[in-house]
Amino acid sequence: MWDFEGESSRGRDYGNGLLTRSKNGVKIDGFEKRDHSWYVSTDAPSDCLVRIGGVSFHLHKYPLISRSGKMTRIVYESNESQLNEIVLDDLPGGPEAFELAAKFCYGIAVDLTPTVISSLRCAAEYLEMTEDFEEGNLIFKTEAFLSYVVLSSWRDSILVLKSCENLYPWAENLQIVRRCSESIAWKACVNPKTIRWQYSGKWNEIKDTSLSRNQQVPQDWWFEDVSILRIDHFVRVITAIKVKGMRFELVGASIVHYAEKWLPGFVKGTSDEATSASHSSGGGSNSSTSSWKEGFHMIVAGTKGDDQDQSTVTGKDQRIIIESLISIIPPQKDSVSCSFLLRLLRMANYSKVSQALITELEKRVGMQLEEATLADLVMPLYGESGASIDVDLVQRLLEHFLVQELTEFSSPTGNFSEKIVNGGSQMGRNLNPKMRVARLVDSYLAEVSRDTSLSPTKFQVLAETLPESARICDDGLYRALDSYLKAHPTLSEHERKRLCRVMDCQKLSLEACMHAAQNERLPLRIVVQVLFSEQIKITNAIANTTLKETSELQFQTAITNRKTLLEGTPLSFQEGWNTAKKDISTLKFELESVKAKYLELQNYMESLERRFDKVTKAKQTSAWASGWKKLSKIAKMASLENNESGSQIGNEQRTKKTARRWRNSIS
Repeated sequence: MWDFEGESSRGRDYGNGLLTRSKNGVKIDGFEKRDHSWYVSTDAPSDCLVRIGGVSFHLHKYPLISRSGKMTRIVYESNESQLNEIVLDDLPGGPEAFELAAKFCYGIAVDLTPTVISSLRCAAEYLEMTEDFEEGNLIFKTEAFLSYVVLSSWRDSILVLKSCENLYPWAENLQIVRRCSESIAWKACVNPKTIRWQYSGKWNEIKDTSLSRNQQVPQDWWFEDVSILRIDHFVRVITAIKVKGMRFELVGASIVHYAEKWLPGFVKGTSDEATSASHSSGGGSNSSTSSWKEGFHMIVAGTKGDDQDQSTVTGKDQRIIIESLISIIPPQKDSVSCSFLLRLLRMANYSKVSQALITELEKRVGMQLEEATLADLVMPLYGESGASIDVDLVQRLLEHFLVQELTEFSSPTGNFSEKIVNGGSQMGRNLNPKMRVARLVDSYLAEVSRDTSLSPTKFQVLAETLPESARICDDGLYRALDSYLKAHPTLSEHERKRLCRVMDCQKLSLEACMHAAQNERLPLRIVVQVLFSEQIKITNAIANTTLKETSELQFQTAITNRKTLLEGTPLSFQEGWNTAKKDISTLKFELESVKAKYLELQNYMESLERRFDKVTKAKQTSAWASGWKKLSKIAKMASLENNESGSQIGNEQRTKKTARRWRNSIS
């Protein structure tokens, strides 16, 4: 049981939990029950019979109509014959709540407890027991008890919210569920240092533990208490906790705890959310945490009937729980483990959850598929008589994973250089997510290869989903392929060749190549490729070794010659050479700076020329100017033609004249 500092010292005895009423005009000694009927111990005979759910109440009209608006309306609007029996089967809280309300009307002390306050508050609202009839009526007093007593206590808030399960929609309309949920959320988000251990009924069972009253409380202290709530109320509490700013790791761990408690067949102990959340609190040892889980949770969590409720969860209730849990999982990547998501996905497929939620859950699995294990990934195919393993599901998960990887790689917020190093460097110690997923897929293919109903096309598509860069070595893919060929001996030669194309022979190790060379199930062409690739590897290895030895010998010779030359050089010459080298390096640096400035000026000049060309081209001349230019061009052309023709005529005349001057003599 948990208690907040100052909670027990607060005034929680609201009138000692007793509601009394002053004079009502009827002298009574109390109520007594005979079989399924209640009678008032008084001398006056009863004149009103109220029947609720098979229980009869023999009462008097006056005490009821003096406090209840609904009873007043029924009495005055009905005939005498109809008043013989008043049926109120729809009263919230049933006969138990009406019994307390009737005792209040008669002035009998009513003990208010967290388990009955919500039903009594709803019954008072149903009976319209407002302040219009008498000051301090039942609605006012129950509301005051809820506000000042219940909502100030962690334990009472849990009990009241638990009691609201059968009061829908009255408890919802009266804001009882909302107020209790917010009260629980506020108390769950406070600093654990303000919470102290309080005695519970199981203290005697673990009295030898080292857990003390003043020991620091782990941050997951509220998991067990909240997990007793029905799924709709649990969703309300978790939603309010998320709004208050609770860390998403703790929210996810509480969801895991609830699923392990209420979903039958959900394996416990395979997830680390609850333990990691408790370790992150910074206080308390592992033994103290386990001791708390054995008996130091709240008394409410140990109420009777919880085990029966867990064992009687129907298929419809299970589907509702799964759908609700999927909808409230925090969107952060590490809020819950991939193992938990895959187990939840397995149960979602079995329970026929809506396809939209299954798709959303598959996307969440794809976000952290590199954390999955082979045992969680192998899922049966429900509802079909074909393949016994759901290979299409893994195909969809791989597609979601690749989309997520592409989104993260192209995101501007990510570290681009780190992504390049992790994605391109195959010699790193830590494998990137794609490589881990590739190993997982190879193991999965080896597991499902023994399924005789798995078609070659599905096997090939699943093997080719990841890019070639995701696999450094294809030994795992070769094992899966060999296992598939062994389990499917009736495949044709063409199908075997098509399957073997998914494997890169150059990525096989020496052991795999030796096994493939002797494997009769492989096509002959693949065996030849394996031998050829291995021969190329051996040739390259020999060439690299020879080249390395030659380069090392040359390097050692150069070092020896340099040492000999330096030893024979005078010391003063060596100092001058060092100074000259420094000057040369300084001049090189200055030259590079000048080149950089020259390039900047050149770029600036080119930009100015481009701007000038744009400005000159943008200017457009008018139609008159263009017309005059055309005329001037025509005139120039005409003058040129005239000049040319004139020159030709002059030349002809001159030739004629000269011909006349030169005359041959007859003699």
